[in-house]
Amino acid sequence: MGETNSEDKARYDFKKDMQEIMGYRGRGTELISVYVPGSKQISDVMAYLRNEQSQASNIKSKTTMKNVTSAIDSIAARLKTYKAPPENGVVIFCGEVPRAGDQTKMVQYVINPPEPITAFLYRCDSQFFTEPLQSMLLDKKCYGLITIDRSEATIGILSGSRIQVMKHFDSLVPSKHHQGGQSSVRFERLIEIAAHEFFKKVADNATEIFLNKPELLGILIGGPGATKDFFVKEEYLHHELRKKVVSPLVDTGYTDEAGLRELVENAKDIIIDMQLTKEKMYMQRLFTEIRKADGGLSCYGEDEVRNAVLMGAVDTLLLSESLAKRRVTIECSSGHTMEITVKNSDDKILCPECGTSCTVVNDEDLIDDFFLKAESYNTRVQIISPDSEEGDMLSKAFGGIAALLRYKVA
Repeated sequence: MGETNSEDKARYDFKKDMQEIMGYRGRGTELISVYVPGSKQISDVMAYLRNEQSQASNIKSKTTMKNVTSAIDSIAARLKTYKAPPENGVVIFCGEVPRAGDQTKMVQYVINPPEPITAFLYRCDSQFFTEPLQSMLLDKKCYGLITIDRSEATIGILSGSRIQVMKHFDSLVPSKHHQGGQSSVRFERLIEIAAHEFFKKVADNATEIFLNKPELLGILIGGPGATKDFFVKEEYLHHELRKKVVSPLVDTGYTDEAGLRELVENAKDIIIDMQLTKEKMYMQRLFTEIRKADGGLSCYGEDEVRNAVLMGAVDTLLLSESLAKRRVTIECSSGHTMEITVKNSDDKILCPECGTSCTVVNDEDLIDDFFLKAESYNTRVQIISPDSEEGDMLSKAFGGIAALLRYKVA
């Protein structure tokens, strides 16, 4: 369970950081994006940055020049902490962004991407360059892909937004026009035998590729005409794989690599629905408990849920992805110290005890704070997208925080 939580937390943090990064706009071309592949020497990147810094001295605006050189210094300082880039590479975003009034602040994000960075890139612009990372925002679980008709078949894997062709087959099934001298009945029989052997070959390869993949969420099957339906209906696939076939089957015009791309495009809504299904299941369980006369094994609202988590009473914590709040520890001049939840930790915070101005001594994303608390009690955390009706209700009616309990809390 801890491993699932850590995967979900990494995905949440990546998505949250990307939303923030994509929202920034600079006052000039002074926001720097650096993509470093795993194979790139850090010394080569440092040399490139030194060259960019000398080029920056030609910038006419003194403010822009100062901001660009400061950002390059900051990126270089961070890169010095690496002996070599991580296996998937590293991406650093850094630059001055506007705050209230004429103020600016420097932001820096260091992203460990969930997929490999393939090329070194340096870009200085009025916004951060995020395009190579945007396709990685999708869930990292994968889907099996099969496109099939009587002339060919292709097996692939969809991981994030990347389609990988695993096997392509050209069939030896004769076309149905009549061959001279042979009886039509015998010829039809030969065609069916050839088709059977072809479908069996495709199914055997699918078993080899998909069977021992615990991260496989489902298998999408497509193709033109009725062949795909016959292939599924006649149960050529291994019985364990048949359980993962996603319905409905998808019509495609092609069965080669282009067919796989068409299959994914045409099945987009199905994939999104599948990702939401698990979330809906948890929300339906919550509603079932809430409807019970005594509230059942449920609680909601930040304070109630936090108390239940700290008692070890929470089995599954349900948190809305749209929960944009901070958990901060504050201190006031009178010596009061406490933890509170705020919308923006940059805003002026007054002490609830005495009303004096407070200093923030610790600042954490609220969802990250809940993940940390849950880890201590072996509590599962499920992030709920606001895209479904149930997810929207969690956000609006329950403040984005609810829980399914192990036992009733008094």
